[in-house]
Amino acid sequence: MQVTVKLYATLTRFGLGERAGTPFNIELREGATLCDLINLLKIPPEETRIIFVNGIIKEPDYRLKNNDQVGLFPPIGGG
Repeated sequence: MQVTVKLYATLTRFGLGERAGTPFNIELREGATLCDLINLLKIPPEETRIIFVNGIIKEPDYRLKNNDQVGLFPPIGGG
């Protein structure tokens, strides 16, 4: 199955896009979870804080579906 991924902020370095939020497609096995996607991209789990699938926040054990749109965000600090 194929999903579209967008990485933001410091996670951009793990993707195929050149800038934050640049989408790229990735092939996954049927039944893959968000955790599987994160592992495939070699993103340390502690660096992923918020995960959106089709605009809705999901947990890492969420099973992806073909053509899902995934957005991954790191922990964000502010002041």
